[in-house]
Amino acid sequence: MTELMTDPKTSTFAAPPRRRKFRWLRELALVPALVVVLIIGGLISDTFLTFGSIVGILSASAALSMVVLGESLVLLTGKFDLSLESTMGMAPALGAMLVIPVASSGFGTEIPGFAGILAVLVAGAAVGFVNGFLIVKLKLNAFIVTLAMLTVLRGTQIGSTQGKTLFDQLDVFTALATTTFIGLPMSVWLAAALFTVFGLGLRYHRIGRSLYAIGGNREAARAAGIRVDRISWGVFVVAGVLAALGGLAYTGYVGALGADQGDGLILQVFAAAVIGGVSLDGGKGTLVGALTGVLLLQTVTNLLQVAQVPPEWLKAIYGVIILVALIISRYASGKAQ
Repeated sequence: MTELMTDPKTSTFAAPPRRRKFRWLRELALVPALVVVLIIGGLISDTFLTFGSIVGILSASAALSMVVLGESLVLLTGKFDLSLESTMGMAPALGAMLVIPVASSGFGTEIPGFAGILAVLVAGAAVGFVNGFLIVKLKLNAFIVTLAMLTVLRGTQIGSTQGKTLFDQLDVFTALATTTFIGLPMSVWLAAALFTVFGLGLRYHRIGRSLYAIGGNREAARAAGIRVDRISWGVFVVAGVLAALGGLAYTGYVGALGADQGDGLILQVFAAAVIGGVSLDGGKGTLVGALTGVLLLQTVTNLLQVAQVPPEWLKAIYGVIILVALIISRYASGKAQ
């Protein structure tokens, strides 16, 4: 019986066909809700379902989705990273200030644009590296570490920019969202490519499968020969780079780089991941679910804006969405008492 249930490629127990079908249904569970929201939006406003409106939703989703992708990878290992919202602000701000002149609130180094983009990615990786060192190597609490890092990065961003919004000579930093291909911004294509690559990696590559094993049971994964610390540390670095890319996409979408860029975004990130089925306990969830969570959340946001709901209420609504998703997830997993 064991031979019948074992996948020789993964050396793990393969899910029965019926269970695999159920998993796919669960991954696409948000699609009907997304369709309903789109229909409601179309009934409220004639412009909600126009091509321009859909492109706007996808453009806004691209920046959020890259951060959600990074957070989802961390969540799969049983950890989380609150500092990603500050990374998506601080990393682009650092790169931009290395490029733009002093007259535009830069550092005056005026390095080439491509070097500035590289600096953005390096900054994101550096933040993830430090987080991984403190959490994985020093065994510090992930909540405290990433909350402290969030505060440090936010203060650094505001201090270095002197609270100003950077908007002059940022063409290279906005190109990701302003350059289009077949009518869609390059940020949308990049987000789609990243989700495809990482999604396939999680499903078919041994490191991707290791993330689920680590999140499910770290000690069992270690006993199975998985390099738990190295992979967990690397995931924080990858998440930092993805957050920095998300910051670039957001800068291009907005057309400027505010001193508070990313502030409060982590609530949306967790909301999208949780309603997409990514477990906060680790070891469960897919990137297909996370992506549909992003699209649903952004579509709901646009619907609320069309319905003229005051923006001050959006955070409350995101919180309710997280609570409802957690309750549904708890009962669906059979863990309810």
